[in-house]
Amino acid sequence: MKQHDDEPESLLPLSPAIFHILLALTGEERHGYGIMLETARSSGGRVNLGPGTLYRSIKRLLADGLIEESDERPVPELDDERRHYYRLTPFGLRVARAEAQRLAALVRLAQSRQLLPQPGALTLEGGMQ
Repeated sequence: MKQHDDEPESLLPLSPAIFHILLALTGEERHGYGIMLETARSSGGRVNLGPGTLYRSIKRLLADGLIEESDERPVPELDDERRHYYRLTPFGLRVARAEAQRLAALVRLAQSRQLLPQPGALTLEGGMQ
């Protein structure tokens, strides 16, 4: 395991691929292909993880202790025994939350610099107020 002293901030910022994998595993265990599908679905097709990126990222997440392999399997007749299922660790959830907070702070900064509208602000034709 990588040295991070259990401080989520020591692993930030996360790459977009890593953060999307953590998001895909929030609340649900998934296998690699399931992670790829969920990432594409939740991003509206804007993020498509290729197998190389996905499995390199999974290897890193396992080494850093952010995810772990799950021993639990779905109903056997609905599963392929060759699949590996992954889930977030408590530390992985803390890192995902820290990254989400970091990104939210960036959005607030962009709003304060009028690069994005303030929450609840009315815009005309997609522009600023």
